[in-house]
Amino acid sequence: MGGISDNVKGLVLALSSSVFIGSSYIVKKKGLKNAGRNGTRAGSGGYSYLLEPWWWAGLITMIIGEIANFAAYAFAPAILVTPLGALSIIFSAVLAHFILKERLHIFGVVGCVLCLVGSTTIVIHAPIERDIESVKQVWQLATEPGFLVYSCVVVILVLILIFQYAPRYGQTHMVVFIGICSLTGSLTVMGVKAVAIALKLSFSGMNQFKYFQTWFFTLYVIGFCILQLNYLNKALDAFNTAVVSPVYYVMFTSLTILASIIMFKDWDSQNASQIVSEVCGFVTILSGTFLLHKTKDMGGVSSTSNTPVPSPVFLASRQNSSSIRSEL
Repeated sequence: MGGISDNVKGLVLALSSSVFIGSSYIVKKKGLKNAGRNGTRAGSGGYSYLLEPWWWAGLITMIIGEIANFAAYAFAPAILVTPLGALSIIFSAVLAHFILKERLHIFGVVGCVLCLVGSTTIVIHAPIERDIESVKQVWQLATEPGFLVYSCVVVILVLILIFQYAPRYGQTHMVVFIGICSLTGSLTVMGVKAVAIALKLSFSGMNQFKYFQTWFFTLYVIGFCILQLNYLNKALDAFNTAVVSPVYYVMFTSLTILASIIMFKDWDSQNASQIVSEVCGFVTILSGTFLLHKTKDMGGVSSTSNTPVPSPVFLASRQNSSSIRSEL
């Protein structure tokens, strides 16, 4: 394993995460269906699913996937890891087709192919992860003028959305809640990457928890995750999941990639053709994601589809399982 590059390790972890997370929705829904036949449905306030081994297997699978996703940020740049979250949609859709008999329409197949093509393009042209020997280096990157300006703009926009627009327009304009989630999420992923790097270095024998920066990033991630999940809750409660999922994915991933480019300067070592190829790959993934969501009902899939919101943030996608349970 010593000869394997960090990018390859991050890629394998990101792909593993997508497989586990995409599969978890199907396994959990199978448990929820069994529970619904044997007791009160989860959507009606029942908790009989807690007695279902299938539901617990799905939960464990999701947690494993999120841990793999978290670890991926320690090895590969966010511009590579984050878009690959869309692959969980493919695994979920394909497994639902074969296991739950929720037929995948031909346009859904095209959407899956687009996601695969876009992901492959990004993987081929992804920048190499920079060598970081201490969490202090991450701190230096986070406190450079460019990223400080970005962070201040994000915080100001989030505060305006929370206090000015959310009370008045939150229940009628989806972009308010999703904007809060996406803006805070872009900063959360940068913090997740810092904590993941600190853990990787600590496990290799260089203890990073003796530095205050590691604890700052840890507390910052916890706080922003809570804020993000709170407003994702509100968005899922007020609007249709089929609409929230693709819009959230587009905004979240776009802002996360922008934050990564500013903080880690991912594009500094790349030429124009590589950058254009990555942008085209990302646009292709977005197209496939929208196509999957817009056409999923054509194949006989109900509005309570298993298609998950791709979740680059550690344990964030567990919120989506709650939305699925509420819809069943």
